Amino acid sequence: QVQLEESGGGSVQAGGSLRLSCAASGYTYRLYCMAWFRHAPGKEREFVSVIDSVGTTRYADSVMGRFTLSKDDPNKTASLQMNSLKPEDTALYFCAYGRTSDSCNYRTSRYDYDYWGQGSQVTVSS
Repeated sequence: QVQLEESGGGSVQAGGSLRLSCAASGYTYRLYCMAWFRHAPGKEREFVSVIDSVGTTRYADSVMGRFTLSKDDPNKTASLQMNSLKPEDTALYFCAYGRTSDSCNYRTSRYDYDYWGQGSQVTVSS
């Protein structure tokens, strides 16, 4: 079992920045994908970004150039730095983790992940 604990998030005005972190514990895999999804009211849960065990990242078009996903291996933590935030970024953000034997580049569906964090609220006001 893998446990994911999220931290960060909060409220900010448009143009501001926030940082989300996700710490994995329990039995973790050598090859993995760690991703962030978000769920806004009235919308489907959508992919935001993913990082693999060697640090390769992929981003949704809507956050490209504004969000940066990084990882800290000793602490088994992945952090999402969110800059130039927009009101449309307002959502509940979830960390997700899954084992892989190949690239994470196409793992953009919620069904690709077995483990989820509890969710962190991000609110951006105009």
